Amino acid sequence: MIAVIDYGMGNIGSIIKAFSFIGQKVFIVNDPDLLNKYDKIVLPGVGAFEKAMENLNSRGMADAVTEQIKKGKTFLGICLGYQLLFETSEEEFSEDKHLVTGMGLLNGNVKKFREDISLKIPQIGWNSIKTNENMRILKDFDEKYFYFVHSYYASIENSSEQDYALTQYGITFPSAVEKDNILACQFHPEKSGDEGINLLRKWVEQ
Repeated sequence: MIAVIDYGMGNIGSIIKAFSFIGQKVFIVNDPDLLNKYDKIVLPGVGAFEKAMENLNSRGMADAVTEQIKKGKTFLGICLGYQLLFETSEEEFSEDKHLVTGMGLLNGNVKKFREDISLKIPQIGWNSIKTNENMRILKDFDEKYFYFVHSYYASIENSSEQDYALTQYGITFPSAVEKDNILACQFHPEKSGDEGINLLRKWVEQ
């Protein structure tokens, strides 16, 4: 069974629809105590990193997700749900720019695209990923195109502990990661047509 975490900042409707298309029923979960019931967990998300962490922490969901991942539960993070796995994020509120603490399950920090990359920010639209043969799930999606919507990207601090797919948008940044039981991606597989559906199917079947 698949749990999709509801913490008030997810694109849950499109995720339900995508999993339904491949014959998978998902359950919306907002109670951290219920996560034990499920075989697989999806953490979606759109919006601000800090608000997302506030919501997850206030509901006890950040600790519950961390516990389930450390137990080896199959996990998928999407977009903001990918960024939240890292150690910190850059966020700008009023005149202050500060680092917001994430879940710390992946090594690295989330940074804002520089305005001097001469490309539109946020990145909105289709872009390809570069994978490698060491990846269990993503290796079959080398040079495939997926749908992105984001102004921030993960900056790798220690790539030896994680296996990344890479994408070029002014700079080269890690657009997806596989680490043990974690698959997480900056792009939206549920909005990425056939390739996205194939990726979700392969994640379910792993």
